[in-house]
Amino acid sequence: MNHYETVFILNPVLSETQIEETVKKFEDFLIKNGAKMVAKENWGLKKLAYPIQNKKSGFYHLFEFSAPGEAIGPYELEFRRDERIMRFLTVKLDKHAIAWAEKRRTKLKTKA
Repeated sequence: MNHYETVFILNPVLSETQIEETVKKFEDFLIKNGAKMVAKENWGLKKLAYPIQNKKSGFYHLFEFSAPGEAIGPYELEFRRDERIMRFLTVKLDKHAIAWAEKRRTKLKTKA
């Protein structure tokens, strides 16, 4: 099991329920393929550095999870097939990135 982090941007014209459905769809897809969710974050609506599909903003979400390597290919294929996703990036975390992510999560918990 490798540790991964995915950030994806959803289309800004989606309703709140459509956003929740999309996030749930990808979370369920990961769990069905043997992944264990570590953290989920909703970063909200953010302005983009450059227009994507003629949109100037998007809803950002972050997933941190442990999964077998063979689950990532089909997972990213699902992102490409979904028209609600404007961009996504999945990275494999090394031990330093995992420690940094844990530190960031604990810092967020103490703020809330």
